[in-house]
Amino acid sequence: MLNENDKFRYIRHLMLNEVGEAGQVKLFNSSVLIIGAGGLGSPNAFYLTAAGIGKIGIIDFDKVDLSNLQRQILHNMENLDEHKVDSALTKLSKVNDRTKFNIYKEKISKDNILDFIAPYDFIIDATDNFAAKFLINDACILGNKAFSHAGIYEFSGQIMTILPKKSACFACAFEAPPPNELNPRFKAGLFGVVPGVLGALQASEAIKYLLNIGDLLTNKLLSINLKTMNFKTIEIKMNKTCRICSQKGIKQLSNYE
Repeated sequence: MLNENDKFRYIRHLMLNEVGEAGQVKLFNSSVLIIGAGGLGSPNAFYLTAAGIGKIGIIDFDKVDLSNLQRQILHNMENLDEHKVDSALTKLSKVNDRTKFNIYKEKISKDNILDFIAPYDFIIDATDNFAAKFLINDACILGNKAFSHAGIYEFSGQIMTILPKKSACFACAFEAPPPNELNPRFKAGLFGVVPGVLGALQASEAIKYLLNIGDLLTNKLLSINLKTMNFKTIEIKMNKTCRICSQKGIKQLSNYE
């Protein structure tokens, strides 16, 4: 049930026929895990907290450095050398005192990721490298967890939502990680607004999934370029021979380089 403060706080949600009081209560009873507290994780965390998600988990083993502040809006000058999840907890607890936060100062691996995702209803891939993205995809397929993938590069980004065994997975679109020398993680520039746009879209996908409203980005990849303002949707079909989500797909996890 919503108290009077809740009804005032979420009045703009309650005015939507697709949400209403029942939908807001559903969000209170829902949980989301955000893997990564950087550029993509920042807008996700803010919007999901503001929306009234009941439980939010955040995983990140990294610390804040000065170069993060160009785009990672969860953090500020006072948080330099602080763990990102601690910085996130400080900010988010001031946004919504009814949301419960679980923070994990760990690096995901094949040995722990299934335990991390198990208690949550929806997973956000807010990581910045191919190894983590493919591991998250594999784990969510095996663990039967819906999740949102997003990737960013220079002025561009992409996003898709995966429903395990029901829609195309990340590996259906991209069969395997590229060689390490092609991983642009620390070699390419990044327009600071790009992760803000993609992260907000991920938060939207999570909320729509939890409320069962609207059209999700399933079986499609939304590609955006903020330099040219070109937004296009690419259809992605489930691969019947996918090494992960097909009937003959993997049965156990492996770490990627």
